[in-house]
Amino acid sequence: MHDDAEDVGVARAGAAFAARREELGISQRELARLKIIGAPRLINFEKGRAWPREKTRAKLEAVVKWPPGTLAKLRNEREAPRSAANGQFRDETASLLSGAVKVAADQVLASVEQLPATDDPAFPQRARVVLADLRTLEGITARAVRGSQGSAEMIKLLREVRHRYDGLMARAAAAPSATLGQRLYTVRNAAALSVAEAAGALDVASEVVVAVETEQPVSEEDRRRIEKLIEELSG
Repeated sequence: MHDDAEDVGVARAGAAFAARREELGISQRELARLKIIGAPRLINFEKGRAWPREKTRAKLEAVVKWPPGTLAKLRNEREAPRSAANGQFRDETASLLSGAVKVAADQVLASVEQLPATDDPAFPQRARVVLADLRTLEGITARAVRGSQGSAEMIKLLREVRHRYDGLMARAAAAPSATLGQRLYTVRNAAALSVAEAAGALDVASEVVVAVETEQPVSEEDRRRIEKLIEELSG
């Protein structure tokens, strides 16, 4: 990135990108986890304090479904961004988005292969980080599937991401350090129960199932119910 604090065009482009990112529900953390742009650099850009390099701009435009070159036009020409779903930009923007997702996917999927054995002291924390990255990648890949009008390539990638997630969750659930969420996800998946169905069996809101499976805290009463369900499904 290049410092450009005095450039009002940078501030205009950064603010427009931030608004578009928030409109699509894409967090700064998501972009950082997928190594598209680090959080400090993104913050500097969105506040108009720095200008991303060309390759980074291309990835950012793809993620928010803007035509290539939109950020530069916003900076230099004050042109409002057009939807990637309109006109001649649709195909090339969908292609660029798919490319950015594939680059991110390669990095995340490679990290799965680099995990140590389940009895390694470093495994629990590293597995949690990779699982969080896979969840983020699944969300972005699903958006890419919609943006690419269901291209076979993106659908296959989404299937691969979900397959890797299921496999790593099962591996983590079998480890001595398994968390409650990892164990619940694995037995629920084996029993072919949806989140809503598991929530019904537990007599809790679906949000509780999602929370525990994404390593967020839940009440002791909910934990007891989940432990009981795991025992029943494992029997």
